[in-house]
Amino acid sequence: MTARPTVFVVDADAAVRESLERLIDESGWQPRTFASAPEFLAQPRVPGSSCMVLDVALPGLGGLHLQKLVAYRTDMPIIFLTGHGDVAMTVQAMKAGALEFLTKPFRPDVLVSAIREALERSREALAREEAMKSLRESYASLSRREREVMALVVSGLLNKQVGGELGISEITVKAHRGQVMRKMQADSLPALVKMAARLDLPAAWPPTPAPLNVPGSGSSLAWTAA
Repeated sequence: MTARPTVFVVDADAAVRESLERLIDESGWQPRTFASAPEFLAQPRVPGSSCMVLDVALPGLGGLHLQKLVAYRTDMPIIFLTGHGDVAMTVQAMKAGALEFLTKPFRPDVLVSAIREALERSREALAREEAMKSLRESYASLSRREREVMALVVSGLLNKQVGGELGISEITVKAHRGQVMRKMQADSLPALVKMAARLDLPAAWPPTPAPLNVPGSGSSLAWTAA
């Protein structure tokens, strides 16, 4: 059975927490309520999609501060609640990535709609994270030589040119290239190029020029390919 998405509620008002807990549960999600930011931060991360309904005016560690502390949680969108409208505060929260900023008392259907959107974004973020994890694992499975071949191939070099750069035969390059395509699960060169871009691999071509110092000159007057 698939676990229900989790909706965290961080609000100092017990009545608000109870009301939101009922609304979230009736909507088919798993509510988890906290009275303060430190109480939330003390809890371990839960698996699966999630979002947070966060009161701005928390005692002690405020809502905006908590938002900064969990900014790395791109899979947990935040919906702010406030008892009083504040344009500057709203702008600050939205610039920091908040999904919505609702004023109390809020319409239940509006909040439910915002939570639904937040959980969809959470699912998308988790899917991206999983895809990147798989991509990194595939790249980690490559041998040193296979990584060298991949770097040169995605830079646009032909097999013969790659062989010349690495000092190996074209046949050997083809063998390594085939292994790279298999391990990276790339069905085409454009697909492999996109993977390299997602991994943010450094360009392997053209090679970085290295200075060739002329003895006694004190300066680099000539250059050779590294």
